[in-house]
Amino acid sequence: MTQLQEARTSSGLNLAWPTSEDLLLLTRRNERRRLYFACKRVLDFSMAAVLLVVLSPLMLLLAILIMLDSPGPAIFRQPRVGLRRRGNGRDVTWELGTFTLYKFRSMVNGADPTVHRNFTQALLRGDQATVEELLAGETELKKMTNDARITRLGRFLRKASLDELPQLWNVLRGDMGLVGPRPPTVYEAEMYDRRQCQRMGAVPGMTGLWQTNGRCHTTYERMIEEDLEYIENQSLWLDVKVLAMTPVAVLRARGAG
Repeated sequence: MTQLQEARTSSGLNLAWPTSEDLLLLTRRNERRRLYFACKRVLDFSMAAVLLVVLSPLMLLLAILIMLDSPGPAIFRQPRVGLRRRGNGRDVTWELGTFTLYKFRSMVNGADPTVHRNFTQALLRGDQATVEELLAGETELKKMTNDARITRLGRFLRKASLDELPQLWNVLRGDMGLVGPRPPTVYEAEMYDRRQCQRMGAVPGMTGLWQTNGRCHTTYERMIEEDLEYIENQSLWLDVKVLAMTPVAVLRARGAG
């Protein structure tokens, strides 16, 4: 078994993509852009470190409010799937694996994920009737804001995207970048067809093109297209542009509510 095949199977994920050949092509492409990825990592680490320090009082306050609002921990942990560079020198591969994503808890503690799993499956299959039934009148992509599992404070945290702040720790660790496709859950990734899987062909991020070009008010297919467009055109300029547009997109979404 080759190193790439080991990388393919070590995570235990059942994915339609990538094959060992896909990983080889991905590694070759990304290693030709090593300078970009090195600069991106410096930018991500520096900004995440500064933001964690600056926002720590707010994050502490939110953690206290979450625990006062409903029983349970302030931080929600969930396995997600993401791409990461492994190795040093010539012995380098890019592989998909799981990592623990951190968020402020916006649902009741121990909420059953079955509803979201069914919703995700309906989105991927294009089952519009089931999607509309589960959305209960909402129009936001993957944002079931009428979900009874969401706490009172959780609705505000989601609306303002404050529930994502703990992911700065994921960025600091190197699990994610500031900009990139959102990391899917394990069950979502295993539902993907080959084309949908290819949106995982970049280091996942806290924000990205589809969030700034329409946030959640877009189709799932459009999200895939925007993620693939980002992967094809990654650059520091594009990353900086997306970061600059993100606060505007968040405020625009809040105003739309």
